Amino acid sequence: MAMTAHERILAAEEAVRQLKDALTGVGVVFPSLDVERVSAAGTYGLPLVDLGRCNLDTALRLAAVLHERANP
Repeated sequence: MAMTAHERILAAEEAVRQLKDALTGVGVVFPSLDVERVSAAGTYGLPLVDLGRCNLDTALRLAAVLHERANP
């Protein structure tokens, strides 16, 4: 059974919430992380998650966390 538009938006919002929580847990914050609203209005597939833009410090922190995780 296909998801309704409302269900797709709720799923995307939950994914964004989980991603924000996970990133915050390792000290990384993307201030503009959100559901990409144009894709959420569509009727095909799931909405996109917009990671947004981040500053150099955030990009380096994310790279460090990913590197630590990949090489424990």
